[in-house]
Amino acid sequence: MQYGHFDDENREYVITNPRTPVKWINYVGTLAFGGIVDHTGGALICSKDPALNRITKYIPQLPSSEFKGTTLYVRFKQAGGYRVFSPYFCPTLDPYDRYECHVGLGHTRIVSEFYGIRTDATMFVPLGDARFITDIQITNVSDRPVEIDAIPVVEYTHPDALKQFTNADWVPQTMQSKAVRDVDGLIVLAQYPFMHRDTQVNIFASNRLASSFESDRRRFLGDNEYGTWADPLSLRQPELGNYEALRGDNIAALLHHLGTVQPSETVRLITQLSQDVSVEHALPSIRRYRDPAQVERALTEMADFWDTFLSRLQVETPDVHVNSLLNIHNPRQCHTTMNWSRYLSLYQLGLGARGIGFRDSSQDVMGILVGAPEAGKALIRKLLKVQKRDGSAMHQFNPLTMIANEGDSREVEGAPSFYGDDHLWIVLATTAYLRETGDLAFLDEVVPFYEKDREEHPLESGTVQDHLRRAIEFTRDDVGVHGLPLSGFADWNDTVNLQAGAESLFVANLYGKALLEMIRLARYLGDASSTAEYMIEYETMKQRVNEHAWDGAWYTRYLDADGAPIGSHVNAQGQIYANAQSWAVISGFASRNRAAAALDAVYRRLNTCKGIKLSTPGYDGFDPAKGGITTYPPGAKENGGIFLHANPWVIIAEAIVGNGDRAFEYHTQINPVARNDAVEEFECEPYVYPQNILGDEHPQFGLARNSWLSGTASWAYQASIQYILGIRPTYEGLRIDPCIPREWDGFRVSRMFRDSTYQIDVKNPDHVCKGVRSIRVDGTAVRGNVVPIFEDGQVHRVELVLG
Repeated sequence: MQYGHFDDENREYVITNPRTPVKWINYVGTLAFGGIVDHTGGALICSKDPALNRITKYIPQLPSSEFKGTTLYVRFKQAGGYRVFSPYFCPTLDPYDRYECHVGLGHTRIVSEFYGIRTDATMFVPLGDARFITDIQITNVSDRPVEIDAIPVVEYTHPDALKQFTNADWVPQTMQSKAVRDVDGLIVLAQYPFMHRDTQVNIFASNRLASSFESDRRRFLGDNEYGTWADPLSLRQPELGNYEALRGDNIAALLHHLGTVQPSETVRLITQLSQDVSVEHALPSIRRYRDPAQVERALTEMADFWDTFLSRLQVETPDVHVNSLLNIHNPRQCHTTMNWSRYLSLYQLGLGARGIGFRDSSQDVMGILVGAPEAGKALIRKLLKVQKRDGSAMHQFNPLTMIANEGDSREVEGAPSFYGDDHLWIVLATTAYLRETGDLAFLDEVVPFYEKDREEHPLESGTVQDHLRRAIEFTRDDVGVHGLPLSGFADWNDTVNLQAGAESLFVANLYGKALLEMIRLARYLGDASSTAEYMIEYETMKQRVNEHAWDGAWYTRYLDADGAPIGSHVNAQGQIYANAQSWAVISGFASRNRAAAALDAVYRRLNTCKGIKLSTPGYDGFDPAKGGITTYPPGAKENGGIFLHANPWVIIAEAIVGNGDRAFEYHTQINPVARNDAVEEFECEPYVYPQNILGDEHPQFGLARNSWLSGTASWAYQASIQYILGIRPTYEGLRIDPCIPREWDGFRVSRMFRDSTYQIDVKNPDHVCKGVRSIRVDGTAVRGNVVPIFEDGQVHRVELVLG
């Protein structure tokens, strides 16, 4: 069954059946103010931090039919009372004549028809503003006049999201609501925990006169909450109770009598949920967005933003699914992960201390550098502030307080307190930014390290270049008995938690890639001393990896504290890991023959029709010596599941060795756009990458989960653009080195680079995968495959022939 379709012309996915296998969501706003909106109108909104400043109460674990955070009720009179329904389908579940949820870029629009009433509601957060707006247009599509009421509802949570669920005494004692009348008689509902009354107030308002309101959930549902969200007893009455909650579960509900609506007539209601120091301070902004023209202007500004962001790189390939993915959905998901890291989704609930991941965001930022380089720079700067003086990094941090911690390692007594790979990702992120922008002055910017004195002043600061050097030095000095980097509490695979002293081949290869980036940078800067130093370190680690990690047909993944291999043919389970093979190629450590053998082993042992498994065979039973990986059944998540984040790395590796057919096969297998006809199996949104798919050792092979906030987004975009299409920024210019399926006749790309536009036309007359025969730029032949930097604001035409 299909649940919707892609509308690429309008850059939307349109859901036409609300009974999706799981909730499908969209993101509105940013971490500064915003959150998620599901396809039935529920919304989880926060300001600056989902853990410490959450606004709406959205509980994903409740059944999909339940009310979550926000909704809209519409009612009309009928014999014996009122017919009450939600035009969002949930929570009333009335039969609809039409239902569409348009998942757009930064907005969600729900269009529905029930009982001859059409509702068209657009939900979004204006650019640079801190308010969640719902623009509701209600039309009478019947042939008779109808008296219509509209009742938007919000349920609040305590801003400390975890305490909402752990302290059922203190939280309800503090929650209060107040109704304020504006000069024109319109009601503004204020809500706050008592401690925030004078500093941080949640505000709900509309642009029409509300005849009554309710702020207490118990009274709204009625009958001591034995009324339900599907049938609130208060909506059977002509008016709400006008009760200002003194405690308990606070809501905001406004009853609007829209009057008698004639056939074909449309009435408009605009609501806004915001936060400010007080209602009085917020009134100018509230009044501004009561004006429909201002709302329409804000929507136009948001559309313009996405036009600019997406237009910086557009592709035209022979594959329509690729075009849809790369022109709209993949870069949009990259922008979302850049904003939210792994902090808030239906699966990562934004409770407690997870916050922004250092490793996660360092990778996410690389996916948005074409479209939003300044935003990338700001995030890199923030990440550097949680790097420690020894070069390692704190694992995660709270974006509101900038307080960082060591992640799950805190929960295991005696375990190493660092993750072996975290700090190296910032080298890749920073050098990617430098290659994209040429902003070498950033290297001299002084950024503090994380450690602070008692007055919270940094103990030390260093230039960005100092930070990068210390990251390299930490891994150089933190090695085990074989001279390979220590894993720490874990490396990229958080769930393999080995005894202290274990060595990680992933960290070794990531270190090799980071060294290559430092070598390229040092050469460009003319720093011969650093170039020579890094080259020696690179060759030393390359020798160690090949001496200690080659297993005969592939590379091992770890050496445990006793020196025994993991990811080896000698193991009964977990014999081969994908990352050990892909990263040996990405780092350049694998020789040509070993690269081919290792990648063939991935194809033979790990590939499935739905993606590449992370490892195989799965561990069958809990093993405390290996840790979290064995808490999953075989075929799930890291234990033999298709963990999608690792798939683009294999795609990159295959492109490096020139195997375009296999690289594209892997790309097609995980392209979510191509899953629209298999949603019953896949279940997640087909417009974004999920984090994982159940592997073929699991009975539910093909089932996806943990959508949106996945490092898959950034790496899949990089693999597609930089390695399959082969368009990579360098310090010297734009390198064009495609590795495509041989059946393609070619492709076109329009790409902004250093303020100029490159219109690239690649032709493949001999149907090869790789190899540049010729390049002409503006009609002039260019030697090699690097197109020069122009920075003249002009359009330059590049013609490339493969062969």
